[in-house]
Amino acid sequence: MAKRILIVGGVAGGATAAARLRRLDETAEIIMFERGDHISFANCGLPYHIGGIIESRDDLLLQTPESFKRRFNVEVRVRNEVTEIDPAMKQLEIKDLSTGRYYTEAYDKLILSPGAAPTRPPIPGIDLDGIFTLRSVRDTDRINDYIVKRKPKRALIVGAGYIGLEMAENLRRRGMLVAVVEMADQVLPVMDREMASFIQLQLQKQNIALWLGDTVADFRQLDSKLVVGLNSAAQLNCEMVVLATGVRPEVELAKQTALEIGTTGGIKVNEKLQTSDPDIYAIGDAIEVKDFNLGNPTLIPLAGPANKQGRMVADNICGGNRQYNGTQGTAVIQVFDLTVAMTGASEKTLAETNIEYEKVYLHPANHVGYYPGAEQMHIKLLFTKPQGKILGAQIVGSKGVDKRIDIFAVAIRAGLTVFDLQQLELAYAPPYGSGKDAVNMAGFVASNILEQNVDVVHWNQLGDGDFILDVRTAAEFNRAHVPLSVNIPVDELRNRLDELPKDVSINAYCGVGIRSYIACRILTQNGFVVRNISGGFITYRAFESKELPDTQTARRLREDFCLPATL
Repeated sequence: MAKRILIVGGVAGGATAAARLRRLDETAEIIMFERGDHISFANCGLPYHIGGIIESRDDLLLQTPESFKRRFNVEVRVRNEVTEIDPAMKQLEIKDLSTGRYYTEAYDKLILSPGAAPTRPPIPGIDLDGIFTLRSVRDTDRINDYIVKRKPKRALIVGAGYIGLEMAENLRRRGMLVAVVEMADQVLPVMDREMASFIQLQLQKQNIALWLGDTVADFRQLDSKLVVGLNSAAQLNCEMVVLATGVRPEVELAKQTALEIGTTGGIKVNEKLQTSDPDIYAIGDAIEVKDFNLGNPTLIPLAGPANKQGRMVADNICGGNRQYNGTQGTAVIQVFDLTVAMTGASEKTLAETNIEYEKVYLHPANHVGYYPGAEQMHIKLLFTKPQGKILGAQIVGSKGVDKRIDIFAVAIRAGLTVFDLQQLELAYAPPYGSGKDAVNMAGFVASNILEQNVDVVHWNQLGDGDFILDVRTAAEFNRAHVPLSVNIPVDELRNRLDELPKDVSINAYCGVGIRSYIACRILTQNGFVVRNISGGFITYRAFESKELPDTQTARRLREDFCLPATL
């Protein structure tokens, strides 16, 4: 049993490990070093403090060195940076950032929890005043102080990932005009593009200006403004910039110690979270983990896995035999009125593997339609063929999204199939769901495909000459429809079969895929070759949104930020 355990880094992983170690061993000497000002703070809450939703800064501080000492008898040294590890001597060199003094400490076991740092691309002018990253409470203080003193009217966010979208919303709450620049052709690049289209429409609805498929070329100062030059030649003006271009694992200390670094750039660890030195463990955002579904190495900087890893390492140091079997990337984010969630593999990821998979789209309400307040969700489910093992899910909606993504996350972890989803017995009352819950419905739709009750096709698989049948009502068809599609409402279909060809495959769609499934069953049993277009017209709109809607409002939002190209 190790008697002296040193921990490098606090927050989610390090603080969790320290607390668990003390609960397991009252006699061990435990010291935690944190180069920042705080050992345990709500990292995920930082944007919401800037937006004023979390009013008190103190609410972000989960523990102080004093409170941690009182409760867990763990010595915490903030503003103390570990500068060197000597694994042969099992000793650390530490710099006290307050005094500049260097000193050493010996260890029996060492836990590395250095986290990840925001990336700062080598863009000319990136160090100008008014350009920020967000990773710590100190960063939050800087941003809040700048807003109070400078009263910026326009803010530019570089990057449309989790932090970028959260900052866009919260700076909008502070009354600023907000623009987002993202190098990918969509927001939230971890999602599949057609699902991200629902988020983009929400951002435009909330008066967020978007530049997608574009990157920053330089930053310049012009009087009291920042000028942001884009590679598309656009010149944007604002008073502040937040860089949200991702994070990189903090591995410099590990590299200096000659610990093995994985192919993704994170610290390589085994199933017990040991590094290449068995007396040194590593956890959190700095490590390379195994993708739970695919088995390949990956980086997934999320608080949930870091907390679990901290607990597991403590168990192993205290004589346990816990194994970390991978991360599946379950995440949820609020984007104004939307909830966006995902778990497991995306189709982008699966397309780069040899896995044979299928997908379905459905758009159910969060609860029964007859109960007031039902709101639509957009669900994408990915699964293997022909086994039906669940690989991933993505949901965009409002109420009920978090509940369903957690069910899918558990299903993936348990190795369930789409056939199992049909049988899940989920809580039901009219305010909360349906007798056939959205999760059950996803299982029904996917199982119908695998059991060959219906052939399915997706909008991005159709060709220009394919025969497309719209089975919605004439009124729906007249409002909007797929070009060159033929309209025969499903309730008239049996009496109008002679209007359809039998020498080509028919591709049927409705609003969300339910009526077209019924149409497919009718046509199949009458000798037609027919495929159901998954997700219906709503999914068609998502696939077709290759460019942002060029509305008058969208143009005005962009014009508010644009300067003449000659400046």
